[in-house]
Amino acid sequence: MPSYVALLRAVNVGGTGKLPMSELKTMCIAQGFERVQTYIASGNVVFSASQGEAEIKGALEKRLAAYAGKPVGVIVRTAKQLEMVLQSNPFPDAPPNWTVAIFLDDPPPKNALETIKGRVDEEVCLGKREIYVAYGSGMGRSKLKIPAAAKGTARNVNTIAKLVELAAAK
Repeated sequence: MPSYVALLRAVNVGGTGKLPMSELKTMCIAQGFERVQTYIASGNVVFSASQGEAEIKGALEKRLAAYAGKPVGVIVRTAKQLEMVLQSNPFPDAPPNWTVAIFLDDPPPKNALETIKGRVDEEVCLGKREIYVAYGSGMGRSKLKIPAAAKGTARNVNTIAKLVELAAAK
């Protein structure tokens, strides 16, 4: 059974009245996913499933919308796809906590780099279904706006590496 990683977008996963990771895990188990494991309170879940990527995405988004009362975006990658994202990082020498992959459902538009605003010392590169960003002075100071990333969700290289490790163990 293939291993997958689901990354939730624009959802608060901690605290009261929000989506606790334990609830996310329960949703995945109820969906029939196996060996479910969440990672840090930022909407990351690793599991095995017999369904395909699109079916997993649809099922999780439906459950999350029912729970949250509003749409919650979910990006799904196989363990192998996530490993390729990590291996394809075009900024291997940049600090991994200041380097992210913004995960998208589809390939970024060809003109994605032309529409960026607020760029100072950030490096940006397009991937297959990701946009990589190395934040030169750190993410907290950055004013970078990437319109093509609006429906995506970002994870730093440290988190991606841990998710790859967890998915490989499934």
